Amino acid sequence: MFAKLLKDLFFLGVVVLLQSSSPVTVLGFVSTTRIIPASLYNHLKNKIRTKVQQSHIRTLASSLESSALHATDASSTSTAVPSLIVLDLDNTLWTPELYQLRKLERNKQYPVANKDVKLFPAIQSILSSIKKDLASNGGSSIYSETKFAIASRTKSVEWAHDLLKQFDLTDFFHYVEIFPGDKKRHFANLKSQSGIDYHDMLFFDDSRDGRYGNCEPVSELGALTVHCPNGIYEEKIWHGAIESFGEWYTEKPANTIIEWDGTLTTTSTPDIDPTAKFKGFVKYVNYDKRFGFIKYGSRDTKDMFFHFSSLPAGADVEEGDEVSFGITHDQRKGKDAARDVELKNGGGDADTVNMRVFSMNLPFAALLANGYKTLETRNGTMFTPYEEGTKMLLHVGQRIYPDGNRHLDVMKSGGLDDDEINDLKSLPNGFGKGMAVAIVEIGKTYETTLEERCDPDFQRSVGAFGADSGMRATEIARVEYLKKGVKVTGSGGVFKAAIDKSVIPDGWLG
Repeated sequence: MFAKLLKDLFFLGVVVLLQSSSPVTVLGFVSTTRIIPASLYNHLKNKIRTKVQQSHIRTLASSLESSALHATDASSTSTAVPSLIVLDLDNTLWTPELYQLRKLERNKQYPVANKDVKLFPAIQSILSSIKKDLASNGGSSIYSETKFAIASRTKSVEWAHDLLKQFDLTDFFHYVEIFPGDKKRHFANLKSQSGIDYHDMLFFDDSRDGRYGNCEPVSELGALTVHCPNGIYEEKIWHGAIESFGEWYTEKPANTIIEWDGTLTTTSTPDIDPTAKFKGFVKYVNYDKRFGFIKYGSRDTKDMFFHFSSLPAGADVEEGDEVSFGITHDQRKGKDAARDVELKNGGGDADTVNMRVFSMNLPFAALLANGYKTLETRNGTMFTPYEEGTKMLLHVGQRIYPDGNRHLDVMKSGGLDDDEINDLKSLPNGFGKGMAVAIVEIGKTYETTLEERCDPDFQRSVGAFGADSGMRATEIARVEYLKKGVKVTGSGGVFKAAIDKSVIPDGWLG
């Protein structure tokens, strides 16, 4: 009722001014009246078109469009506006997702804006309006104190930057974080660069939760996130989020997501006894995705999820293994999960440990074990399923890798002499082919371009020229020789072997 009265009174004021004043005077009244939403400006524009002279309408309608952003869905000038608005790229700002353009990738072609990749019309209109508003109204725009940023996990980094340039958006965004990995890292960087707290940020993304989810993990930081599963395809998604931000900002509860239908969801963390221990057995294991479920409690008790990261370092697990565990609440997924899982059987006896192993041939196995080689590159996805911090054994294959000794030129480019190179290519006494010789902790795995692989520092880290290296690079976080070499039958990819715990260096299984 009040909204209708306000609308009618405001309209009456505009009409009266139009009858007695110039359009400029009316526009001054409209532009300085910041107590109504943008939708009311649109209502006014339509009403005026039917009630005043056409010559006045053209001037008024044009100016109303440029000033409509002054009254986005805020109820007053004191309503909070985000200090930083962050947008995802794929299926949020534009479509399709870049990984789907496989034909272009195979042909080594870049996507063309408005042909291969298109902005959603709604967000294109919104960004264009904001640009015009800031240019014409400057400090009086509600976005005058707002910064804009990109946060994308796409692996097509070069494509993404090029498309932003093609769409003429490079200068619009104050901060751009585009690299595969954890979205929380993007936001940590944004916070560091901008000096803006998370609770002053608004984030739009099409992926809510799960393995590839972004809204939930970012909401944990304290930012308000907007789940737009079909992209920003309607302007009401944007304006509704701005309005919701003002309402949310009074309390600023963490773990809050604006859902696809405009409702707000805030996840609370249940109280869990940190000392409680449970017993059960492993009911299911997915080795590729590195998780499983534990059967425990009564017949009606729901199976408990666990991730391999909750297992002891280096331990392996199989269906049927007896385990004990605690329970924690996974805020990222909003579900309970097992923690500190201990194997009672099936994970090796008291003296052995089952570990993952990967094989390399000389001289590169020695270069890695001796700490020279800090990146391992492959064209396949051997290391992709394993998260940072995973520990594996390094096995030495039976062959010498035939690279034509090009690794010597790479190593010499870093200033090493022949004696130093020979030492780095050699294994200690008691270590040789067909043996597990070292334990390795891997870092992140990421895709690279040929240009990146041809960087001299990158080549020395790999021990090979860029053209000879694989496209996927895996960081070697740390490596240490075993206390003695252990004979292991090699296999392709990542395989498993039972190793005597006594040969593992101190501190690696703790």
